Amino acid sequence: MIRRQPFGSTGHDSSATLFGAAALGEVTQEIADETLKLLTGQGVNHIDVAASYGDAELRIGPWMEKHRSDFFLATKTGMRTYAEAKKEFANSLKRLRVRSVDLIQLHNLTHPDEWDTAMGEGGALKALVEAKEQGLTRFIGVTGHGLFAPAMHMRSLKRFDFDSVLLPWNYILYRDERYREEFEALRKTCWDRGVAVQTIKSLTRGPWGEKEHTAETWYEPFESQSDIELVVSWVLGQEGIFLNTAGDVRLLPKVLEAASKNAPKPSDEEMEELAKRTCMSRLFVG
Repeated sequence: MIRRQPFGSTGHDSSATLFGAAALGEVTQEIADETLKLLTGQGVNHIDVAASYGDAELRIGPWMEKHRSDFFLATKTGMRTYAEAKKEFANSLKRLRVRSVDLIQLHNLTHPDEWDTAMGEGGALKALVEAKEQGLTRFIGVTGHGLFAPAMHMRSLKRFDFDSVLLPWNYILYRDERYREEFEALRKTCWDRGVAVQTIKSLTRGPWGEKEHTAETWYEPFESQSDIELVVSWVLGQEGIFLNTAGDVRLLPKVLEAASKNAPKPSDEEMEELAKRTCMSRLFVG
């Protein structure tokens, strides 16, 4: 079984491995149902979805009608203005077939101009704060992609007391000195303030480039069980960090198996050997 740990200061013990529901964006309801059954069998009790993940919210909806209390449910809005975010979140609640979620997040908020809009008067943050006041969500978070995510999250935390952050973290990014330093600074701030740290793209080997896509992920993932166990244990071996599963249902059983072993964090030497053997790419920017 996958271990559980405090999700920041929310009072909820979430599975260290969270289900990244982007994997359900283009699957049938039958496959979605089987996937959600697999989660419960492995002890995963936290689902992370977004309005922009294709049909993912629709696929989760029927399950939530019967199993809402079994999961910490998080979704996201990519809208930047108050009116747009309020409308999109209301639609997410309908698609998910729930009266409320546990966490609503500002999705991929890393561009300075979009940040100014979302955080300003009449911005998306105002809609999420209002939703919390109305009991439609218990917590508010912020997510980001790319190399600027750690710095922008620090900026966001100075502006508002978010309950969680989400950003890329893997050995490729660890090798980038600037990203590593900014990630660790963010991690310390979050630890001191009781903010949950969620990570994505742990399975990244590099960009697809001209290669044929063999998975539904936005990057070329590791696919062998032994390699997946290394990269998963590298992330989960870091105290307090959560790992969001990859956006491909075919990879999910391998990730869950790796996470359930609760293996110690591999050494830098082991990870360097993996990087050389598999040609992990520095071109990937998160």
